[in-house]
Amino acid sequence: MASTVINLRADEQRRALIDRAAEATGKNRSEFMLDAACREATAVLLDRRFFQLDAKAYKRFTAALDKAPTANPRLRRVLSSRAPWER
Repeated sequence: MASTVINLRADEQRRALIDRAAEATGKNRSEFMLDAACREATAVLLDRRFFQLDAKAYKRFTAALDKAPTANPRLRRVLSSRAPWER
């Protein structure tokens, strides 16, 4: 995988904090910062709970939520079987 450079500016206090934490985890500064940034980016994207809809879209959305699910025999079979780690 090709890599690219990401430049950041930080005051000495923050840099020292990051360096201490990186050392405590056995990582270099770049690895530590990239791991932390990726964790936060994932959390932000997974936590997208607020979205806006106009009245028509909202009505379609709530109708879809209220609609009974269609039969799905394959899903029912998977959900009723034991997980491999439970066997």
